[in-house]
Parts: sequence; structure tokens; C-alpha cells
Amino acid sequence: MGGYMMMALRVAVLAYVGMCLFVFWRQASYVYYPTRQVEETPAGRGLAFEDLKLQTADGETIAAWFVPAADPAARTLLICHGNGGNIGHRTDALKEFHDLGFNALIFDYRGYGGSTGKPTERGTYADAMAAWDYLTRERGIASTNIVVFGRSLGGAVATWLAGQVHPRALVVEATFTSIPDMARQVFPYLPTRWLCRIRYDTAEMISRVSCPVMVVHSRNDEMVPFEHGRRLFAAAREPKRFLELNSDHNATEVQLTLEYRKALGEVAELRSGRVGE
Repeated sequence: MGGYMMMALRVAVLAYVGMCLFVFWRQASYVYYPTRQVEETPAGRGLAFEDLKLQTADGETIAAWFVPAADPAARTLLICHGNGGNIGHRTDALKEFHDLGFNALIFDYRGYGGSTGKPTERGTYADAMAAWDYLTRERGIASTNIVVFGRSLGGAVATWLAGQVHPRALVVEATFTSIPDMARQVFPYLPTRWLCRIRYDTAEMISRVSCPVMVVHSRNDEMVPFEHGRRLFAAAREPKRFLELNSDHNATEVQLTLEYRKALGEVAELRSGRVGE
């Protein structure tokens, strides 16, 4: 009986170690879900746009679109999208932002859509910086006219960028506090804090952001728990605002509520003092 017990214990230990190694080496497949085919452009929503190729500091070519507002002096949104698909799945959102009067620059991370390379955490940060440099250097848009906006994974990327530069404001929607925190929910029986090579520590990064911040999250988010949004808001500096939604994780890719539209416009005006909760 003792021999069988020892054998079962060895098998259990080997299986556990194997699972740890599998998660360690395959974690990128849990974080990034890129697709290559771009199924629609902003033209499909009746929007004029510029099809761009941006160069990153480490030599990748990043596909991007610039959708101009009717008013050339309008605020500009630099949009960091979520971890699935590509920019071709965000044309509804681009139409929403255009109708609100924003210029918009949206880009695909390396390995997504028409962008070269393979997605990594450091790489997505470099991609966002390339988008920022394009707006500020090539188009000559003042940093105080740029709102950095990110959804889900893109919220982490946007937060990193806002901590490096000086935008007018930062908006993060449906974003997690960190990848290890998310992994602990998916694999509660594994030591995910030590296994995660990909970090995206949004909660830590947002504490260093000095511009106004709006955190947007839904109680009905089925992918990123509502508590993550509350923790991000708590970690952010003033001035800041929390906007609570009541939709699923991807609903705002299609349509913004009237309250969200109003709040986004208010944050873009860079009001002094507390933005509000």
C-alpha cells in the first residue's frame, strides 16, 4: 500500500510541475489573441481615414489608421485596443469617437493585423510609443491635445504610455490590475505570481500617472471582475473619475452610453481639481 501511495504522490507532483511548466511557457497564448485578416476599414462606416505604417524603435512596422475629426483642432484619442482580433474589429468604436468630435489614431500591436513581429509585453509598449511619436512628432499634435485611451489589455498598454509621456488625460476601460492577478483567478491552484513572465502591472503603473484619469468598468463584466476597476481607481492619483457601466466586457466596442459619451468629453477637457466619481 505504501508503494502505491508513493507512486501516486510522484505522479501527482510530476503532473503539477508539468502544469506549471506548461503555463510558464505557453502564457503568451493566454494573453494575446491576434488575427491577421482585417475584415473592415473605417470606410465601411463612412469615415475618411489615413492608412499608416509606423516604425518602432526596435525595428517593427506597425499598421495604424488615423481618422480625422471635422474640426482639425479637435482633441485626439490615441487608442490601444484589447487583446483579440485587430483594428478591423474596432470600426464601430471609431465611428462613436468620430461622432463625439475626436480625431482618432488606432494601431495594431506587433503580430496583429498588418503589423510585423510577434506580440510581447515590452513590444506592445514600444508599439504604443511609436503611435505617440507619430502624433506628436510627425503630425505636430501637442501632447496636451492627446487623450490616451485603452480597453482591456489596451488599458494596461495605455497606462504604461501615460506614465512615460504627458497626455491630456488617460482613460482605461475594463482593465485588469495585473496579469498575475488574472492568472490567479484562472489557475487558483498554481503559483501564478512566480510563473507569470508577462506582467502588465496596471495597478502599479497607474499610481505613477500624473494626468487626469478616468477608470471605466462594468459590474457585469464577465471577463475582468469589477473589483479590478475599483482597485485601479484607488491606485490612481487625483484628479480621477470612476464611471460604472452595466454591460458586458465588449459592449462598448459597439456603442457608448450617453453617460459614457458625456464623461469622455468632460475628461478630455482636462478639468482642474477632482474629476469626480
